[in-house]
Amino acid sequence: MWGSVVTSSRETASTDDVDGRVADEDEVAPAAAAEPEVPTVDDADIESANSAAPAKTPGSGGSPSAEHAQDAPHGEPVTGPVAQVPGPFPGPAAPPAGHGPAPFSPRPGTGPAPAQAPVQPWVRPRPRPDAGSAAELTEDAIVRFRSDRPQSGWRGMMYKASGGLVNPGIGPAEKARQEQLRRIRRPLPGSHQIAVSSLKGGVGKTSVAACLGLVLAENRGDRVIALDANPDAGTLADRLTAETSVTVRTLIDNIEATHSLTDIARYTSLTGRLQVLASEQDPAMSEAFNRDEYERVCEVLTRFYNIVITDSGTGLVHSAMEGTLALADSLVVVGSPTVDGAGRASKTLDWLIAHGHAAQVANAVIVLSCDRTSKEVDRTRVRSHFQARCRAVVEVPHDPHLATGGRIRLDRLRRPTLDAFLALAALLADGFGGPVRSTGIASEQVPSPR
Repeated sequence: MWGSVVTSSRETASTDDVDGRVADEDEVAPAAAAEPEVPTVDDADIESANSAAPAKTPGSGGSPSAEHAQDAPHGEPVTGPVAQVPGPFPGPAAPPAGHGPAPFSPRPGTGPAPAQAPVQPWVRPRPRPDAGSAAELTEDAIVRFRSDRPQSGWRGMMYKASGGLVNPGIGPAEKARQEQLRRIRRPLPGSHQIAVSSLKGGVGKTSVAACLGLVLAENRGDRVIALDANPDAGTLADRLTAETSVTVRTLIDNIEATHSLTDIARYTSLTGRLQVLASEQDPAMSEAFNRDEYERVCEVLTRFYNIVITDSGTGLVHSAMEGTLALADSLVVVGSPTVDGAGRASKTLDWLIAHGHAAQVANAVIVLSCDRTSKEVDRTRVRSHFQARCRAVVEVPHDPHLATGGRIRLDRLRRPTLDAFLALAALLADGFGGPVRSTGIASEQVPSPR
């Protein structure tokens, strides 16, 4: 049977003392009084109770002190005798959930501050002039990605209809055209002379020379001039500027006084960015334009122009043609996919090889002008024949604008025709990195030749 372990004075504690203690606690901490108080037991009381009270046997009833503890209202402190707890005491019991004071948590900033490393002052790194170069600041490197804007086809229609909100990108045809423009704009050291020749007339040689000059001049930033070296009153100026009052004969007569680009401009006409030097229109004077005079004219032109395109006229045996072949860096032979046109073009290659120009033939570009075509002609076989003998073959389709024989404007050519001339210009520009004949392009003023 459980025994009492505390003095009678604690058993008969006055209710007034308890009420007074509760009142004092209300005045000190009114917020804490609102929470129910959990009975607490000191370790000294537990130890004294365990040593003084006899052990409880199984089956014995509870003591009055235990019954008194059970009758105590919830939230009131236990004032009766403390009962002995069987077995080893596990320590102070945790308060029930939702009761008792909240766990202690120090306010932020009230505890001791952690040790911090001393702040090192920022030191500006020493500049290195050789840390980079201007080659790093290219458009591809510093400009955020921009998708190319399509200009034609269903992609261009979708881009324009959406006001630029939907950009499907460019198609294969536009990608190929951009690649051709990149090749056409290849840097050119010095000057480069291109000869456009044909053994047979009426196959579009002058049209090819004119369109080639326009494409190169419009898509490059350097100077391009087209020279009509036809001794038989050529029509190059008629197809480009229709200005023939001043000709190459006038330049020859005043060549000793030609010292600058401004001086040369007095004898040329302009279409777009292409300069044109017309041939002599008087048949009585045309024979005077020989190889020596042609070479003197080219010597002056190559000082001030990067690209010189020569329309050499029909035939190969005249004196000016000899000078043209001797100075040409690139050769274009014009024919047509017909029996007579293809045969004459192939004979032109035979003549060139026989006269020591085999290297120029191997590097030549054949242009097949398709103004006259026939389904009875095997164009594939014609093309294969020239591909085996030369570097490349370009077919120029029939174009109504070229067929009129009037002045040529690039914006009036059909898209396939313009693409053919872009391909021709790109093929010729691939050879711009070859051997350089002259030392460079002269400035506005040069010493007078002696």
